Amino acid sequence: MSAAKTKRNIEGIGMTSQRTRVRLVERLRDKGIRDERVLAAMAHVPRHMFVDEGIETRAYEDTALPIGHGQTISQPYIVALMTQSIMSAGDPKRVLEVGTGSGYQAAVLAQLIPHVYSVERLLPLFQRAQSVFRTLGYTNVITHHADGEWGWAKHEPYDAIMVTAAPQQVPESLIKQLKVGGVMIIPLGRENADQRLIKVTRTEQGIEEEEVERVRFVPFLSGRVGS
Repeated sequence: MSAAKTKRNIEGIGMTSQRTRVRLVERLRDKGIRDERVLAAMAHVPRHMFVDEGIETRAYEDTALPIGHGQTISQPYIVALMTQSIMSAGDPKRVLEVGTGSGYQAAVLAQLIPHVYSVERLLPLFQRAQSVFRTLGYTNVITHHADGEWGWAKHEPYDAIMVTAAPQQVPESLIKQLKVGGVMIIPLGRENADQRLIKVTRTEQGIEEEEVERVRFVPFLSGRVGS
């Protein structure tokens, strides 16, 4: 692909243009996203690069979309809300994302955080996200094909951890990788049932939990898939 064609694909045309991204940001602002840093990141990241070609024109709808393998790219409002929750805890420098998926959430984080570490258990999604990160030049996103239940101890402690699938309880292995004073944003609950998006803060005494929003996420699964 030529440099000019790649640039055009990233910038988008019509329903994938920068103007369409700006309209999405206005909808996010109307829904309560107040952190201007987060809104600027949402406006900058070309979401259409993270979805299948057949549904590119839906990329800037405020809805989750399928990405194959039983997974989805999260609704932009939820991406913005989780990012805002991470940023409200201070100025994190090192963040772990559990569940790379399409790579969209990591791309938004990469606009705001110097070091983003992202773990994905499904090899096809891991490889596709890596390819998009290279195309977009996101050199501060480091990916790992591994079982997300165990996080990524090599780079701990993290200022913040974001989990993009729903277990029924907070994994203790992830709490151990969070620094004291750090926060974790994680959905909790059963599949096809009401789930709670929880902000977990690690303290000297243990953890504190605060409910952020009612949500619906794919289930948190264990085990690495693919060689």
